[in-house]
This record gives sequence, structure tokens and C-alpha cells, in this order.
Amino acid sequence: MTIRPITRVFTRGDWPEARRVAGLLRQETVGGALLLIAALAALVWANSPWRGGYHDLVAFHIGPDILHLQLSLAHWTSDGLLAIFFFLAGLELKHEFTHGALRDPGKAAVPIVAACCGVAVPAALYAAWQLYGGGALKGWAIPTATDIAFALAVLAVIGTHLPSALRSFLLTLAVVDDLIAITIIAFFYTSSISLIWLVVAIVGLVAFALTIRHGRNSLLLIAFGLITWLAVLNSGVHATVAGVALGLLIPVTNRPGEQTALGERIDRRVRPFSAAICVPAFAFCSAGVTVVGGGLGDALSDPVTVGVVIGLVLGKAIGVFGGTALTVRLTRAELDDELAWSDVFGLSLLAGVGFTVSLLIGELAFGDGSIEDEHVKLGILAGSLIAAVLASVVLRSRNATYGRIHELESRDADGDGVPDCYADGGPQAAD
Repeated sequence: MTIRPITRVFTRGDWPEARRVAGLLRQETVGGALLLIAALAALVWANSPWRGGYHDLVAFHIGPDILHLQLSLAHWTSDGLLAIFFFLAGLELKHEFTHGALRDPGKAAVPIVAACCGVAVPAALYAAWQLYGGGALKGWAIPTATDIAFALAVLAVIGTHLPSALRSFLLTLAVVDDLIAITIIAFFYTSSISLIWLVVAIVGLVAFALTIRHGRNSLLLIAFGLITWLAVLNSGVHATVAGVALGLLIPVTNRPGEQTALGERIDRRVRPFSAAICVPAFAFCSAGVTVVGGGLGDALSDPVTVGVVIGLVLGKAIGVFGGTALTVRLTRAELDDELAWSDVFGLSLLAGVGFTVSLLIGELAFGDGSIEDEHVKLGILAGSLIAAVLASVVLRSRNATYGRIHELESRDADGDGVPDCYADGGPQAAD
């Protein structure tokens, strides 16, 4: 009689990938801290006696009056700077499919199903609340996004050391989440399409790909990238779609004779700019909701606000946790011995921290500056805060366990630069 080997999920993986993920998440943590500072500054200014200056600033138009490039500062951050953020998301997605968790169909199933359920359940709960309260259904996608930088900033604040397997899961979940979000934006929040500009965008992408394949001239890559972005901006599709498409074209595997892949070199140069400038600038221009003077009461009574909170807090937790549990049960897998289901539940709550992409979808759904958009912002801020507090309580309760795992994953007795738990192999390496 053949004994079926036990399949385990949330195992440690290999050292090179764990080291890469740890380095990437450290940068995202710094970006998350800057994001929080920018959002708080916008909230304080928008509710101060000088709030008129804030609204005048984000509405200030700059740029040449050609090709629809005379945009407000708010639109420059959402259509321009966020394209860089999504470029890195596309690049990370390419890496995950080539070298990361998504390259193995067995390991990829858990984060993919969890991400899909983490999108479907919040959208369904939001829609159900709108039908019950007579609200606006077109904001259904707002609570579906997870903000990895904001979530990591929460972990930094509560001072917990997530094991490498949970960090990898959270990153992969957020990457798949970003892919779903950009697909939703492209298909559901595009009102009209200019075929001419769409053709120009495709030509730009082809030229970008050919330049990568033959020569990789940096100036040509930048030029074709800007042409693609400009064409998508004028095509009617949101410009951030161009960022993802360009990122997916970047190779993440070393060519013969290369020390590092082109994707890694670009990531090193662009990610600090995205974390320090792009995302905080968007947060500053988008998070300044005014609640003084009676606005708070109107927002709390709006089904849109309540629906966003329900989607982020309940929907994400139920979707991510339920999707993970269902996949594990159907595949007859087991959690790694070091972890418990409370860890998965804590991550599921943390996935409800939605900010950057949720704000973007809110603007696309209701229009920047509309009353509904202001209520959406308040719902996102409230829902993300509640999810962060609940996740902190659950994850903090396991901090002693995480500390022991962190010590194990950091111990390097022979001083070779590789922690012993990776160098020695073991069941994690075998899985």
C-alpha cells in the first residue's frame, strides 16, 4: 500500500528567494511609513482652517496644453506616478511567475485562490449592502484591493517578525491582487476607447519589447515607455494599465554573461523612487477628505461608506481566510508545523488594509472631488484602520512564536552568510 506524502503549505522555501523578498519588503515598509505620513498630513490640512489651500493645490493644473497633458496635480499623481507603481507591480508579477511562488502550480494555488476570494467576497458584500440600503453599485471594486506598503507599515508599528513563509504569501497575495485590480480597472472603469490611440499603444509596446530583445538601449526604452503611457492615457483606458504591461515585458532572468537580470537592475533604481515619491504623493493628493462642518455625519449614513468598511474588514478576512482554508482542504494539505490557522486569519485581516488602489478605483467610479468620492475616502481610511487594529491584535498574540521562528531563520552558526535552516535543507527545502 502506497502512502501519499503529506503536502504542506506555508513552508520556508529557498534562501535566495527569501532574501530577495525580505529586502523588497524592507523597502515597502519604508514606503508604507511615508505613505502614512503623507495621508495624515493631507487629512490634517484638509480639516484645518486653511483647507481651501489644500484643495486649490491638488486641483492646480500643470503641463502642456497638448495631448491632454494639462492635468491637475491630483491627476498627475494618479495617471502618472501610479503608472510607475504599477510598472513595478507588473515586474514583480513577472518575477513571481518566473522565479517565485507562482512558478509552481501546486504552491501557486493557495495565494491565487486566496486573492481571488479576497476580491470576490468584499465586492459581493459591498454590492449586497448597496442593494439593501439603496446605495451606488458602481463602487463594487473599491474594497477589493490590498495595499502591501500600508500593511507592512502596520507590521512595523506593532513590531512583529512574520516568518518568511507568511511574508512570501502576503507579497504573492498582494501581487495577484494588483493584477486583478488592474484588470478590473481596464474592463469595468473604462467608459470609451479611442482605437487609434490604442493602436499607438500596442505599437509602443512592440517597440519596447524589440528594444529589450535587441540591444536594450536605455534611452529608447524610456522613449517607447513614455509613448506607450501617453497613448494609453489618451486611449480612454487608465494610464496605470500601461505600467503593468511594460513591467511584464521586462526580463527577470540573467542573460549569458550578466551578473544580474535587467528586471532586478531596473527594480533597484525605480523602487526607491516609487516608495519615496510616487505612492506618498498620490496618498497626499487623494486622502485629504474634509469631515469638519457636518461632513462626517453624512458620510457615515451613506451606504457607500459603510459598504466599503464592510468589504475591507469582513469581506477581505472572510475571502482570504476562506479561500486559503478551502484550497488546503481540497488538496488535503496541512499547514507547516511551525504555524497555526490563527496566523492565516491574522494575515487575512491585514489584507483588509486597502489604500492606494482602493482610492484610485473610488476616483474612477464616482469622479474625483464628488461627494461619493469623499465618502469613499473616509470609508477606506476607516476600514483600513479597523482592519489594521484587528490584525495587530491577532498577530501580536503570536509574537513569541514569530520571535522563535525569526531567531531560527537568522541563525548562521558557520558564518557562511546563509542561515543554517536553509543550508541544512530539511522538510521545507524538500517541499
